[in-house]
Amino acid sequence: MVAALLLFVAMGVFQLGLALYVRNTLISAASEGARFGARADAQPADGTARAESLITNALGSSFAQDVSASRSVTASGVRVVEVRVSAPLPVIGPLGPSGSLTVSGRAFSEEQVVAGDQP
Repeated sequence: MVAALLLFVAMGVFQLGLALYVRNTLISAASEGARFGARADAQPADGTARAESLITNALGSSFAQDVSASRSVTASGVRVVEVRVSAPLPVIGPLGPSGSLTVSGRAFSEEQVVAGDQP
């Protein structure tokens, strides 16, 4: 009885560790993709490709199925590139969270509009 309880707790800790590893890896890849897509000579699609490449190398291609990037302007007028990643949450065994995990990374675009240079 004690061994079963100990095994259950150990699997729960392992499940939590795996989920946090996947989450942190996705956040890192999304942030790096946003930085890559925010360069002056790049497009947001370049950031998407970079994030997909990083995720595929670290976790596998099944985690890089839904990656998107967009360029937007914040409320204070700063241009940013945002990369969003939606991936399945890894589950070991029948007990655990299900669904998907959505993370994003943002970076300041190198193409900022200077005050007075508005079109």
